[in-house]
Amino acid sequence: MILIIKQEFDQLEVDNLINELVEYSIPHNLVHAYGKTLIHSEASYKDKILALNQSSIIERLVPSGSEYIFASRAFKPEQTIIDVKGIGIGDPNYVNIIAGPCSVENENQLLLTANELRRHNIKFIRGGAHKPRTSPYSFQGLGTKGLQIIREIADDNDLRIITEVIDTTLIDEVCKYADVLQVGSRNMQNYYFLKELAKTDKPILLKRGMYSKVEEWLLAAEYILSSGNAKVILCERGIRTFDNLLRNTMDIAAIPLVKSLSHLPVIADPSHGTGMRNLVTPLAGASIAAGADGVMIEVHPNPELALSDGEQSLYLEQLDSFIQHTSAIAAAVNKKLDTSINYKYNLK
Repeated sequence: MILIIKQEFDQLEVDNLINELVEYSIPHNLVHAYGKTLIHSEASYKDKILALNQSSIIERLVPSGSEYIFASRAFKPEQTIIDVKGIGIGDPNYVNIIAGPCSVENENQLLLTANELRRHNIKFIRGGAHKPRTSPYSFQGLGTKGLQIIREIADDNDLRIITEVIDTTLIDEVCKYADVLQVGSRNMQNYYFLKELAKTDKPILLKRGMYSKVEEWLLAAEYILSSGNAKVILCERGIRTFDNLLRNTMDIAAIPLVKSLSHLPVIADPSHGTGMRNLVTPLAGASIAAGADGVMIEVHPNPELALSDGEQSLYLEQLDSFIQHTSAIAAAVNKKLDTSINYKYNLK
């Protein structure tokens, strides 16, 4: 149960309410999210809370129909739009395009990629500096050097960086360089890690776990939201099924389902969702048609020589047809690609 405090409140009244909750041993959590002051408590304490002297400062109660509350549309009916250095993710009129290599390999690779992204007016670049690989002998990323390369090149090309954080010990370092912190599939249910990430003021892109149900995905987002960071972006990246022809099975149905359940932006990653280059563009289009707020894809100047995920990376020259295809799909659902705009977003 969520207690939403009235917009115009006296801090002393809130303090008195908190003191009364403590006095009556009512478990609670004070949170500031989406410009609101909230108190989270258990539904079983509803009558006791309403009987308190300070209940007059409560604007309304939001019942918890499920275990995720802050992520639900019952709590926040309107779509959340997250401002990333002037570009909104989740704007219902636009579809965000995020592109870049799986791993930052060297400066030349990033320069070639960034030049092509700028030519298409793509505003977000992805690229991993710390790579959690299945094999300990696979390329693990350039670490700090990789972050420095992508930051310098992004600044030169007015790009916003999305990169993965794989461990609590790396949060501070990655925050120095990244604009959006990515939580990979393997870490989706690392709840201590999620709570530590929530202490930052950076937007968090939360990828769905490869074996996770939709509700588990939303509950993972709830860990971040309830810990004080309201800037969560969900990413459908395919799930592991019995099919052995694809790297993962892209769960397109999850996109409109989550959009109906949650106010959070939802983007799709058809590169990981399929693992096959020739399927990335059609699955990106299908995701947009299903309501995705954005798509994140892997591109590389020379995929055959990529140190990771080359088989699912588009060639840079394929971006032309990718943009043409996804732009047409976006138009069919009354949206535009954010590549078509030059304004800077300004959230009130």
